[in-house]
Amino acid sequence: MNSSQAQIVDNTPLCYEFLNRSCPKLVYPLFLRVPLYLFFSSVVILTVLGNLFVIITIFHFKQLHMPTNYLVLSLAVTDLLLGVIYMPPCMVQSVETCWYLGHLFCKIYNSSGIMLCTASILNLSFISIDRYYAVCHPLLYHNKITSFVTFIMIIICWTVSTVVGFGIIFLEINLLGVEEFYHEHVACEGGCVLFQSTTSSTSSSLLSFYIPGVVMLSIYIKIFRVAQKQAKSIQDSKCKNAESVLSKEEKKATKTLAVILGVFLSLWMPFFICNILNPFTGYLIPPIFFDMLAWIGLMNSTCNPIVYAFFYKWFRKAFRIILTGKIFQPGSSRINLFSH
Repeated sequence: MNSSQAQIVDNTPLCYEFLNRSCPKLVYPLFLRVPLYLFFSSVVILTVLGNLFVIITIFHFKQLHMPTNYLVLSLAVTDLLLGVIYMPPCMVQSVETCWYLGHLFCKIYNSSGIMLCTASILNLSFISIDRYYAVCHPLLYHNKITSFVTFIMIIICWTVSTVVGFGIIFLEINLLGVEEFYHEHVACEGGCVLFQSTTSSTSSSLLSFYIPGVVMLSIYIKIFRVAQKQAKSIQDSKCKNAESVLSKEEKKATKTLAVILGVFLSLWMPFFICNILNPFTGYLIPPIFFDMLAWIGLMNSTCNPIVYAFFYKWFRKAFRIILTGKIFQPGSSRINLFSH
């Protein structure tokens, strides 16, 4: 019995065959590994190119230089960084089931993941505040939401996200109260997991997802109620000039950004539910399942440019101008994207 057990142990694939504390390795057959690499690679390429187009569009065309779009630009930078920094190592780890980039880079990788996820939710929070003033207080909007105010919002977003992301990992706040369990049962060579205690997983999920999510949903519900009232008053008064209170562009922007929020919440919700439940179940959720939910959440960064392309004619027009090289022509930055 002992010899057969020893044989099973010996035959278990390891990340590092000659190290005692090596993590076990799950070896996928070739017919699975190739499609997985192709799928993840296509997600990474779509995420990088899509968000790069959004960034170039807002930077280049002067017509788009407005507070709302600066916040959209910040969100696109977040998504681009996820595609460039976080997704490629995540892809290799998902397929190879081992981490070969060392302990320090593992910490930087996990920190950047938390930072960029927090930056996404904070960018969306500030976008919802921008939309609230645009729709609910249109006469105050240009005084309240200036380029300077937007710049301060973006600084706050990235500062808080960086402090949270790198602070949690490098100060090992995520391991408070479970250090012994982690080092005895979880930590091994060739592994890079974001392990969290009950307190850490609950508080981080509430602060990074649930509380901002509920607040933003409440703001958008308020926005759409006000928009409906405005539409009704325009109909009742039959005054065409009343339409200027809320332009078609503002309505379209509000709807589009509400969809962006809805996509974000729906794609990340399964991950954050499991993130809270996992410590309470004694960490019974399989890492592969967790990995799958993380990728579903990450694909939010792939979806955002697709949502812009679907809802905005001006974005599709800008996309064509960039692809055909007209962006390099003199005066291209002054092209009217809203003209038909």
